[in-house]
Amino acid sequence: MHISLDKQVALVTGASSGLGAAAAKGLAEAGAAVVINYNRHGEPAEKLAEDIRQAGGKAIAVGADVSREADVERLFAKVIDTFGALDILLANSGLQKDAATVDMTLADWNAVLEVNLTGQFLCVRAALRQFIQQGPRPWVSRATGKIIHMSSVHQLIPWAGHANYAASKGGVDLLMRSVAQEVGEQHIRVNSIAPGAIRTAINAANTQGDAERKLLELIPYGRIGEAEDVANAVVWLASDASDYVHGTTLFIDGGMSLYPEFRNNG
Repeated sequence: MHISLDKQVALVTGASSGLGAAAAKGLAEAGAAVVINYNRHGEPAEKLAEDIRQAGGKAIAVGADVSREADVERLFAKVIDTFGALDILLANSGLQKDAATVDMTLADWNAVLEVNLTGQFLCVRAALRQFIQQGPRPWVSRATGKIIHMSSVHQLIPWAGHANYAASKGGVDLLMRSVAQEVGEQHIRVNSIAPGAIRTAINAANTQGDAERKLLELIPYGRIGEAEDVANAVVWLASDASDYVHGTTLFIDGGMSLYPEFRNNG
């Protein structure tokens, strides 16, 4: 099966590194023009955009803090000013500020919820408004627009010491399903991806040596995921190959969400 996103425009938030960068690259390789959003790290985002252009694709990098309404509005205006339309949103921006609940500050609670949940709401709202305003583009896609939320296995699996992060991802799950229920009749598809343990630069310490061996006990499939595993799922969900997939979460986790500790009856 060949997937083409030719003539489509994709916005990936939090795309300067890790899963966002891999997804932006995958979308560009499938033919989409890509807007690479970043907040603090502009240099790698600009380099990724340049690499895509050097490979014959279309890409720009745009700085914006997705937790700020004015920044989101400016970001979406830049997408339309540059490419004239929007077909795909990958709401990927996220962060962690970990602590035991008894020690967690309100500032750290709010920071995670503002980016991971409110940031997704602001971007989704802006995307919906754009999809409705521009209307269907049947020459590029069967759907009027595609939204992909980046969630986590921790929308399902409790995570002690990470209550703010897990709460934000649980919120993303019901945000996604509520929006999907609301806009499906307008032919706008809304789904989520929930990665498990994925090997990226930011979590290298947890995916090497003894830490990797311990982590593998939680993954029935027996390997750590790669960023390309998630990127491939993003490209599929953004394409007409998944046109009947709506309001669901695709877990990319090697079976981590199967609670493997219970393989021998707990």
